[in-house]
Amino acid sequence: MPAVIEQSVQARLVASAPRMETVPATLRYDRKDPYAVSMAFPPPATLEGVEVSWAFARELLVQGVERPAGVGDVRLRPYGYDRTVVEFHAPEGVAMVHVRTSELRHFLARSEHLVPAGSERDHLNWDQDLTELLRERP
Repeated sequence: MPAVIEQSVQARLVASAPRMETVPATLRYDRKDPYAVSMAFPPPATLEGVEVSWAFARELLVQGVERPAGVGDVRLRPYGYDRTVVEFHAPEGVAMVHVRTSELRHFLARSEHLVPAGSERDHLNWDQDLTELLRERP
């Protein structure tokens, strides 16, 4: 069984222009970091021209496809019948994308198959994490 799940999705960038631009994004889930998911955007899709990745709680994604969730840098909420709005808040501003809810649910089901909800702590390597934390840095 793989330790990492990646899934490409099409995100529609919400802008002040009447037409929304579609940009590629990649959802990622790693069994080594079982509480988190990430959403990455390739360089052509970002203002900085570099890949941008946002990490947030898997549980936030679970909640956000059902109801408004999040109060920090990443917020989600259902939009209409088949979309979920994902908001990314940074000092430079706010970026909002629409993603098909079915794609998010499929990704969540795959991550749940890899690490069932409630069993995340069983996939943490406490000894290795503590060793890395206590290791002297140059």
